[in-house]
This record gives sequence, C-alpha cells and structure tokens, in this order.
Amino acid sequence: MTDDPEAAALLGGSERPPSTQSRNSDESHENTPLLSRTDSAPRYNSTEDEDEDERRRIPSPAATSLRSIQNGQGSSIKPTKGDRRWPTFIAVGVLGLVMLSIIAGGFFAPAAIEEYAKQSLVVEPTKLSIHNFTSTGVTARVQAVFRMDASRVKNNAVRNIGRFGTWVAREVETKPSTIQVYLPEYGNVLIGTAAVPRIAVDIRNGHNNAIDFLTALEPGDMEDIRRVANDWLEGRLDKVRITGKASVDLKSGLLSLGSQEFSESLTFEGNDIPSIPNYNITRMNFREVPVSPPAHRGMAADVSLTVSNSYPIRLTIPPLSFDILVPNCGTDEPHIRLADATTDIINIEPYSDVIVGVGGIVQEIPKSLLQTCPNSHSSPLDLLLGDYIHGNATTIYVRGSSMPSPDTPEWIAAIMASVTVPVPFPGRTFNNLIKNFSLTDAHFSLPSPLADPEDSNPKISGNIVVIAAVPKEMNFDLKVTRVRATANVFYKEQQLGVLNLKKWQPAESERLESKEGGNAALKVQSKIENAPLDITDEDVFTDVLQDYLFGGKAVMLKIAALVDAEISTVLGKLVIKDMPAEGVVPVKPISKGGDIADLKPKVSGLRVLSTSTTSLNLQARINFTNPTEYTAHIPYFNIHILNNGSIIGDATVRNVNLTLGNNTDVLVEATWDPTSFGGNKAAKIGRELLSQYISGFNTTLTFQTHENSIPHQPELGKALSKFAITLPSPRLSTPGPGGEHDDDDDGKPHFIEDATFHLFSSSAQFILFSPMQYSTIYIETIDATAFYNHTEPVGKIIYDLPFKVPPGSSQTPKLPVDWSFGSVGYEAVKNALGGTLKLDANGTFGVRLGQWSETVWYIGSGIGATVTL
Repeated sequence: MTDDPEAAALLGGSERPPSTQSRNSDESHENTPLLSRTDSAPRYNSTEDEDEDERRRIPSPAATSLRSIQNGQGSSIKPTKGDRRWPTFIAVGVLGLVMLSIIAGGFFAPAAIEEYAKQSLVVEPTKLSIHNFTSTGVTARVQAVFRMDASRVKNNAVRNIGRFGTWVAREVETKPSTIQVYLPEYGNVLIGTAAVPRIAVDIRNGHNNAIDFLTALEPGDMEDIRRVANDWLEGRLDKVRITGKASVDLKSGLLSLGSQEFSESLTFEGNDIPSIPNYNITRMNFREVPVSPPAHRGMAADVSLTVSNSYPIRLTIPPLSFDILVPNCGTDEPHIRLADATTDIINIEPYSDVIVGVGGIVQEIPKSLLQTCPNSHSSPLDLLLGDYIHGNATTIYVRGSSMPSPDTPEWIAAIMASVTVPVPFPGRTFNNLIKNFSLTDAHFSLPSPLADPEDSNPKISGNIVVIAAVPKEMNFDLKVTRVRATANVFYKEQQLGVLNLKKWQPAESERLESKEGGNAALKVQSKIENAPLDITDEDVFTDVLQDYLFGGKAVMLKIAALVDAEISTVLGKLVIKDMPAEGVVPVKPISKGGDIADLKPKVSGLRVLSTSTTSLNLQARINFTNPTEYTAHIPYFNIHILNNGSIIGDATVRNVNLTLGNNTDVLVEATWDPTSFGGNKAAKIGRELLSQYISGFNTTLTFQTHENSIPHQPELGKALSKFAITLPSPRLSTPGPGGEHDDDDDGKPHFIEDATFHLFSSSAQFILFSPMQYSTIYIETIDATAFYNHTEPVGKIIYDLPFKVPPGSSQTPKLPVDWSFGSVGYEAVKNALGGTLKLDANGTFGVRLGQWSETVWYIGSGIGATVTL
C-alpha cells in the first residue's frame, strides 16, 4: 500500500481493520461516525468464532439505515426516524449500493447469497467532506468503515451459506464506475452523478474495512434542480424518493465477475428532510459608503452571523455574491431587489458553528419599495419596517447574483441564481428607543359652535420634545424632518383620552453624543398645532379636574404614543411608522392650594342689548388675571350663573384668546333672567341678590358649566359641571372726577353719591350714579326713609312719578320729604343748616330698564347730605 492517503483512497481501502484511536488525538474526528451510536454499541473484530450473544447486540443507526436500503429490490423503504441527516443518507446509500454490487455480483450467487449480502452488510460512514470545487461539480472525500455481520441474518441456512461463500471469496473489488441519482416523483429527472474509483474490500464475516476515496460529484439539469429546491423552500416537499442506478464491473482475485446492473431507492419524509439551518446574528453595523456614480453615497451593512452545522460535512466555500430581495405588496408580486451582498470565505467544519461574514450595499431605495400598496395606506417599506420595529420576524429573500464573482464556478452561479431562499430575519423591539416624551408651552382650544361634529374635540398646541436613543449599529447621519403620532393619555393608569397628532408636523433633530461612552441620542423637537384631544372616560377626566383645580400640585399625565417619523438619510427620506413612545407630561395646577380667587374679575362697559319683561341681555368687558401657566383659544363657551343653588342667568364668551397674566377687555355677553332659568324661586333669589348688591353687601356668584357649555361636547360640559366655581360678584367700575375710574375707595358700589335737603320746600335732591354707560334707567316708585345716627328718623320720601337716570352721574328731580317733626333726626338736620351731615337711608324702589322692571330694596349708610333752606 502507498503511504499517500489520497492515492490510497483512489486505489482502494486497507484490507486490515483500522486501529482504535484515542478521542484526544489530532485525527480523532476523522474516524468519528457520521451517525452517532451509543457507547454501549458493540465493537466488531475479525474473529469468526466470536460469541453469538455479543454479535447480536444492537447495531449502529448507520447499519440499520443501510439494512433498510437492502430490504427489497428497487422498492421505496421509509427510514426510521432519529438523528439521521441528509448527507449521511446519501453517503450510506452510495456506499451501500457499491457494497451490494461487490458482494451480490461477486459470487455468481443464488438468491441465498444475495439475501445474505443484503442482511449482513454494515457500513458506518465517518466523514464526508468537499475536497475542492471544479468547473463541473465538486470532488468529495468519503470515509467509512465496511464489514459483514453474519449475526444480522435471521435464517440459519442463508447465514451459513453466506459465511462459507464469503470465506471462500475473501476479497472483491470494483472497477471505477458512475452512479446516477434520479427523482422518480419529478419525472425521473437526473439530479446528479457520482464517479466512484476502484474499491477493494475483505468480505469475510466480521472483518472491518477502512474505506477512504475521492468521488467526483456533478449536478444534473439546473432547471430540474431549481424545481426541487423551490418545492423544498416553499414547504411543498414533505416526502421525496431518491433512486440510485449503477453499472459495476467486478472481480475477485484474478477472476473477472463481469458487469452488474443495480438500482436501489431511498424515501425521506418528515424530520428526515433537512431544513434551513438555524442562525444567529452576532454583529450588525450600518454606515455610509461612496457608490457609483462619483459624489453619490449609499448605505453599507456589515453583518456577522453564526450558523449551526449539524452535519458531518467539511468544506470551504469561496466568496459568493447575492441579491437581497424584500417582499412586495402582494405575495403574487415579484420581490423587490434592495441590495447587493457578498460573503467572505466560509470554512465549514463537522458539527461546528460556522461564522459567516456578509457585506451588503444599498445604492438607492427602489421606487417600488416606497409606493403605496393598493387598498392600503402603507408601502412595502412600511410593512417591512413595521414588522421589524415591533419585534416580529420578517422575511427577506436571498438569490444568487446575476453578476457573480469571476472566481465562482458557473454551475454554482447557475444554481444560486435559479433559487430564491426565504430567510427569516428576527425583528427588534424598540420599546426603549424613545427615552423621553414631553409637551411644553401648551395651548388649549375649545371647539367652535360652527365646527363639524368630526372637528369638535378640544385641541392642544405646544412643543413636543422627544429624546430617542440611537441604536449602536446605526453609524450614519440621520435627521428627523417630520413627525406625527396617535397618543393615548392616561391618568393614574386609567385612560383619559386620545391625543390625535395624525397630521404631519415639521420637526428638527439634533444628535447628542454620550459623554459616558454609551449610545448617542437624538433630540427631536416639533411644534404641534391644534391636535384634537378626545376624552374617552368622563370619570377619569373628573378626577383630573379635581386634582388640577383643587389639588395644589402638578397633575401627571402619562402619554403612550405610536410615533411616525420621516427620516432624512443618505438614501433619501424614509418613513418609520408606529414606533412606541412613552412619557409623562406634568400639568401644573391652576394655582397653589386651589385658590382661584386670583382671577380678580372687574366689569366695565356695561351695555343692555335687549330686554323683556323678565330678562336683561347684557354685554360687558371684563378684566381678570389668568392664574395658570397655559394659554387657550375659546371660540365659544357658555356658563350658568347661580346664586343660592338657583340658576339666575348665564354668560357667554366668543373668540377669546386667553393669555398669560392679565387679560383685559374680554367681551362677555350675559343674560339676567331668573324667572326663565329657575322659576319663581329663582326670581325671588335674583331680586334679593340685586338688592344686596346695590346696597353694598358682600355677594357671590357661582359659575357652573352644563352639557351645552362647549359645542358638540356635552359629556365634557357635564364633567366640568361637577366643579362649580364661586367668586365674589364682580365690581362695577365707578368713574371718578374727570371720568377716570376711582380705584381708591372701599370697593363697594356707590349708587347714591350725594344728597341735598331743602328745609323750606320740604324736598330733597340726590346725585345718582348709573353703571350703565349706554342705557337709561327709570325709577318709577320710591318708598324710602332717611335716618340720622342709623336709628333716628329724619323724614320719609314717597314718590310714584317716574324719572330717568341717564348713564353716569345725574341729579334727581326735587322729591317731597315728609319730615319727622320733633324727632332727634329732624333737629340734627336743622342744626346742620348751611352745612353737611351723614345720613343713612333704606327703602324700596321700582326700577325699569326697557321692558324689564323690578322692585328692589336699598340700604345705604354714610350718605353725605347738604342742608339748605
């Protein structure tokens, strides 16, 4: 025998059994069987008188597989399930076919010898490796152990005849031959051929033969291979039958045994059919690279992945080129070519993880990838990125490049270009991508009464600030140019409503490098305009208002949003949809401790617009202070005015821009109509309120929303009605000398400014102040008494002739006085002749303004009175 192992392989295997080698030796893996067996499996030696029980131990899986091949001429036999793999079956099948031809043909044997050969043959493949690639196929190296095991033959007569015949023949060898492999279910197409060199084996019972040879493997028709491969990749190949055919020339010693024709079949199904191996992406990096034409730049992806090799195969794959394809809108539409990819040299070792380096370049984004799909609002890119960023596995497709590397054999390029392999691509969740989501400079707008019902929600404007982490694999410049979102708003883990930001808003972005060596961040700012806020839970909204108005501390609203971002990259503008984002927006309280008295309303410019027998429709300008840190636009807002629990009127504002701090000359329309709003009870309460107000008593008004307060938002109005606000009655501005407002007084209304008593004519005249700047009030009846020192009567005035009180200050006609002669009060008036004194007064007055009339009482004190003759 030659010492060259490859030459020895070509000339034939050794006739003596291989020596046992240590598991720790450098070549231990060379003799490891392709199919695993347990440590308790028996070892076979060349002694023919070996104990019968020892030889009947459980055979190896490889021997069992080969035995199943031999059970029947050309029949399809299903192999048992286990750890068998495709390469093992091929190796076992090829070797079994050769061995059967050696034994069965070598004996000129009757059926008994042939049956012995089928049952006793044991082949244990130890290694299958690709020696090298050629222009027409590959050269594979096959290593195995072959022996005959008579204990596997059940029939004693067949076993004895077989042992005797093989002892006589001792050795059989084959001449070089060719094996063709066919697929009967595919029209008996030829899928490949294998050239087998000369092989010589010792066929005596129990004698181990180490077989080591090189075989030239060539693929069949490429179109047929493509059909089979596509059926396998698309899951339609649940069962396959392979038939091997060969014509083998045999001889034993110097005696030629002629040519023998052999045909055997193997059937694979279920788990016996191999699947795409598992892989794990260990590194991914995206970066900008220059591409053709000059001055253009594309996107490069460097990927490193580990593939699990569960087969006893060793080979080195040269660099290969691929097209990377992504799904189109429909499954029946052609895939979209996105990138070119190349692999490094790949070294594959048996039963070892394979490290694969892949580099890809995207030169531009295909237009078809960005076009909106029919009957959809998404493009193929939207669908692809949507699955990826939500952690769902996506599928990309890999196909051999139409322009392969010159070093790639043509037959490999042809097979790769004809087959498209679906590759599951694991998604990545971006739940922690957006670190902060905030809303500042908030501005609220209520709906207009003329708004469509679809546009009737309150609206929010402000500045959105988002801090997003930049994934470490994205080493390229990106800018966010526009954003939009749909945000669910929560309060104390309960949903308050939905903030609709579906309209694109311009955005600016700034990359923030980490000072601690961590991932960079991207700061995105966008100003939103009139984003609708849809209140979905009135009870939660009530809780928010309770804490906002009276809690005295910030209300923390949680925002959970799905954000769409338009990103500008070197490849152009891309839209990434539905990125999850969460943040907390603090809503600062209306005032510390819930003190809303800081509104400090003041009324001026009071005007009567219309009257009825029970109502006054008024218009006024109000000055007040906005105690919040928020602004708002109010197209329409109506609120009820109450006193002592009864509605006595309402007030309406239109098109008001609420600013920070002082708000002046806010136009308000109000209706005074206690009878219509609350019936007789409210009318009595209204009369009492007017009397107290003009008399300078401390009065209050309660303001409460209702279901019609905000157009198209009845539920919002009812929710707000739970928080009625009670304020001191607004002060009517009193002009001082020269028409200027007098703010240096006691803060009480002064409708009687001065009085003059005429002793000789027993009459009195009064200087009255009317807060109505545009309307005239008529006093129709007077029944009043003047007092000195609060209790001493001075005189009584009873008068039923109407007189008018024009806007501002005016003097009444001389009113008759019925003096209380002999009283202390009257004496005080006489003593003040030519001078002044302070008097009090109370009484009832009949007042009319247009069609409206009312009787009120009045109590005044400290009225300055001049006494003349």
